[in-house]
Amino acid sequence: MMNRIILQSDWDEVLKEYEEKVWVSYKSGAQPAIHGSLHNQGLSSDGVPYVTGSDGFTVQEITKRSITISYTEDSSNLTRKFVAPNTTFRSIHSERKTVVCLDVTNGGLGVSSDSEGKLRLWQTDTGEVRRDFVGHYGDVYTCRFFPSGIVLLSGGADMQLKFWSAETGKCAATLTGHRAAINDTAIVDRGRNVLSCSKDGSARLWDVGQQQCLGSYDENGGEVNCCCIQNVEDSLNLEAPSQLPTDREIGTDAKLLLLGCENSTVQGYGLQNRKKVFEFPAHGPVNCCQFLSDVSVVIGTQDGHVAVLDLRNIRVPLKEWKDTRSALLCACPYNGGFFAGTGDGSCFYVDSQFQTQVELTGSDCDPVYSVKCDGTHVFTACRDSIVRRYRVDWS
Repeated sequence: MMNRIILQSDWDEVLKEYEEKVWVSYKSGAQPAIHGSLHNQGLSSDGVPYVTGSDGFTVQEITKRSITISYTEDSSNLTRKFVAPNTTFRSIHSERKTVVCLDVTNGGLGVSSDSEGKLRLWQTDTGEVRRDFVGHYGDVYTCRFFPSGIVLLSGGADMQLKFWSAETGKCAATLTGHRAAINDTAIVDRGRNVLSCSKDGSARLWDVGQQQCLGSYDENGGEVNCCCIQNVEDSLNLEAPSQLPTDREIGTDAKLLLLGCENSTVQGYGLQNRKKVFEFPAHGPVNCCQFLSDVSVVIGTQDGHVAVLDLRNIRVPLKEWKDTRSALLCACPYNGGFFAGTGDGSCFYVDSQFQTQVELTGSDCDPVYSVKCDGTHVFTACRDSIVRRYRVDWS
């Protein structure tokens, strides 16, 4: 289990005021938490507070949007940097409506869905809503942009996959065939084919142009919570299919499909040959899976375990740990590592050496259901109805 420092979620707002204080805690495994506080002792000429700590907590560095804290009363001498959002978007979704999913482009557009069934397009710099996409019945569980950034894919409780124009807001096509809610999707290359996974226990490969199912992956043992695809290196030796694919199947060769399942497994399939390559037993139901490279993946489970797997030796994880948080709900690759969001409102970054040095603050114990990065900013979707934006240079 990983040690951690926990900081009051609105520290950046409270510590603007002279003599105000926020709480801070140190948590080591199953031991009781150790509590302290941080005090504003005044402001510098550029408006940055001078902050001191108590009970073994010290402030190493502080700016208007970040603070680095150490706990020195333990042999681990733990240090963490906490980063506050530089923007909070409160009007994209209605108050008290959970933001379920989001995606962003590097062209300045975001899309998100909420527990009211709303699916909205907005500007990532201002949060201004540009489009409402109307057509799903019930909750929308997944939404994402195509690589072009002008077409969107969504799916949800109504068992429908829908394709939308970001320019007009109109639904261009609807695909049906799943027998239960659609939990997640993936896009193959430029998007001639897409992949969906469902509570019905299957994943399906679709031809977008002809709106047909090209194949399914059914031997999963129950609900499929998440999916992702990636070109993998030749050493993984994905077999050629027994029959040549049709000309409607574009770019599926040399790709591995990962499925994270409710039965506590991660399953790998050759995307083109439809054959199962491996099955990895996880500690609990798998909520998220993401490729970090062409040979490594990260998975997060409902019981709070994180595992980084080397696909060349799937039996022994590269790194595996249980954090002192709740369920791992989402992950987003970035710069050789990944961001992760949890059920207790934490959002943190794990670097390429599997070290957690940075945490994103703002959520007050409300789960973070989705985290995405456009290269310069990280965006989070939260149960408190807020979309938050953070700089990735940690300033």
